[in-house]
Amino acid sequence: MSKKVAVLMADYVEEIEYTSPKEAIEAKGYEVEVISPDGKEVNGKNGDSFTADKSVEDANPDDYAAILIPGGFSPDVLRANPDNAEFAKHFLENKKPTFSICHGPQFLVDTDLLRGYDLTSVSNVKKDLENAGAIYHDESVIVSDNLITSRTPDDLDDFNNAIQEALTE
Repeated sequence: MSKKVAVLMADYVEEIEYTSPKEAIEAKGYEVEVISPDGKEVNGKNGDSFTADKSVEDANPDDYAAILIPGGFSPDVLRANPDNAEFAKHFLENKKPTFSICHGPQFLVDTDLLRGYDLTSVSNVKKDLENAGAIYHDESVIVSDNLITSRTPDDLDDFNNAIQEALTE
């Protein structure tokens, strides 16, 4: 199996929701690759910037063991192009670990695959997730089959622990 994790993100990402899980993933011996819509630098909502390794068009989801979708406003930017959802859809369809925090689960609505999943997110996208058929829980982290979701940066310790457990299996 591949020892790489794709991080799908766009401008206005919440930096800590990328950097903290990235450290947890790397601690398990996985390489992290940033995938952005256009393959260009990603600008965080607080002024940090991150180099993209590939564009969605150039990335092959088969090359990755898992995917991370950080929050902030990045998930809304990702929703502008259906190719981004198609990339993420591969991970859910193939039961690969899918990690998503804050507004990240809202982006996953566009995969049309959330029906029946238990999940959590930042509270203001709860209704979107329920309308997509997901079962919302207000908890720090929810593990539902291959989908691991979390609410906010306050929950990063629990989220990172769940990520590391998933990457151990």
